[in-house]
Parts: sequence; C-alpha cells; structure tokens
Amino acid sequence: MTSATISRGSLAAAPGTTLRKAKDRLATTVIYGCFLLALVPLVWLLWTVLSRGLAGILGSGWFTSSQRGVTYRESGGGALHAIVGTLQQVALCTVISVPIALLVAIYLVEYGRGPLARATTFMVDILTGIPSIVAALFIYAVFVTTLSGQRAGWLVSLALVMLMIPVVVRTTEEMLRLVPDELREASYALGVPKWKTIVKIVLPTAMSGIMTGIVLGVARVAGETAPLLVLVGYSPNDNNNLFSGPQGSLPGMIKDQFGNLGSTTILRGGQKVSVHYAADRMWAAALTLILLVMALNLLARLIASRSKVSS
Repeated sequence: MTSATISRGSLAAAPGTTLRKAKDRLATTVIYGCFLLALVPLVWLLWTVLSRGLAGILGSGWFTSSQRGVTYRESGGGALHAIVGTLQQVALCTVISVPIALLVAIYLVEYGRGPLARATTFMVDILTGIPSIVAALFIYAVFVTTLSGQRAGWLVSLALVMLMIPVVVRTTEEMLRLVPDELREASYALGVPKWKTIVKIVLPTAMSGIMTGIVLGVARVAGETAPLLVLVGYSPNDNNNLFSGPQGSLPGMIKDQFGNLGSTTILRGGQKVSVHYAADRMWAAALTLILLVMALNLLARLIASRSKVSS
C-alpha cells in the first residue's frame, strides 16, 4: 500500500504534469468559448424571428386562409396555401426518394461489390454536395426546355429528390452496418434466404435509425428555395394541384413578401400612417417554416432515442 501511494505521488509530481493540466484547461476553455460564440448568432436569429413573427402566426386566420386578394397595403391573410403547397411538394419528394434510397443503401451494404458499387458510392457522394440550384436547372432543362413541359409543383419535387436521396442513403447505410453480423449469420444458419433475412431481420432491427434518416432528409429539403423559384413560381391563391400552375410555398411566400418590404404610407382617419404588413407576414412565414423544420428534427431525435441499433 505504501509503495502504491509513493508511486501515485511520484506520478502526480512528475515533470510536465502541471503543463499538461494547463493545456487541458486551455483546450477546454477554447472549446466552450467556440461553442458559445457559435450559439450567439443562432440564438439571435431565433429570437429575432420569434419576436417579429409570433404575433403574425397567432393572428386570426393564419392557418386557415390564404393571401388571395390581400395586397401589401392590407393586413390579414394567412399561410394556408403556402403550408399546403410545401407539404404536398415534400410529400411527393418523400414518396419518390425513400424507396430508391433504401434500395440503393441495401445494395451497397448487403450486395455491393466491384466497379458498380464503387460507381454508385461515387455518384451518391456527388449528389451529397450538389447545390439546389443545379438540381433545379437540370430538371428545368430536361422537362421544360427539352420536353416542352410547363412549370409545376411536381417538378420541384423531382429536384428535391436529388437532394434528399443522398441524405437517406448515407443514414441508412450507417444503420444497416450497425446491425450485428451475428443476426445475419444466425438467420443463414437456419436456412433463411438472404433477401428474407434482409426483409425480416436486418431492416426491422435498423428501422428506427432509418426513419430518423428519412425525417432528417425531409427537414433538409423542406426549406429549399431555388427549385421553387425556377420550377413553379409563387401564387398567393390556393392551388392544391401539383401538376398545374404556380403554387404557394413557405419559402416562396417569404420571397414574395420580401419584394414588398419596407414601410408603406396609407391614409387612416385622414392622416398618413406607415404600415409594415408585408414585413409582418414575411417574419410570420419564416417562423412557420422554422417551426416545421424544428418539429421534424425533434421527431427524428425522438425516433433515434428509441432505435434498436446501437454501436
């Protein structure tokens, strides 16, 4: 016991120990300082949007009416057309993206060998870094310029597919790789075919993590603006048809109100009064979009906390 005590004391008093502790404290301080520094603009942004947009979304009719017939000189109107348009476009994107992404991820993890797998991985990496404007221009060139189609909401969904697929593929890959190989081997030992092992064993085990990736992918594309500007335009009216005409969306509504930003002078009671109706609606639409994306991220974290797969 005495020798152990002496040994620990010698280590504690060893040359350089004080210097290492000082470096450790310095590194810890720098890390916490950088975290707080990065937190400042985030909190500032959230507070600005919340303080300026909360009154708008709490106003009468924000979630039940559109901007039909409402000019930038008038108050009122709602964001129902923009919310519905955003949800429709993202929903169609999800329906197309998820099956493709799941099949690609399953192929890369369970079957992928050789040049085809390497080429597929390379293409997924390329799509991961593609700007949204490039995806929008590609869809426009193919469906509008080449095939003489009309701009519509479903083209926005196709552009968003190119942005969502790599997110879901990468997340699904990681979740499938976390499934223990012992489960697969036990299934093979019982004579279960590989495809049935994937369907009955691997996918159910990783399903929570896969769902998290899907929700994060949806949150990733919900706020994109470039495809909306290029492929569909903005309409203040209700348009629930994804395949015809301009359609409302939350990013589009923000841009439309921004175009009429600034004080406007109107006559009220015989006196000139400056109003900011467009600015109020812009902040309210921005807050609505933030709340939508935040809800999706919280849902993803809730699903991830219940995941069956752990490293």
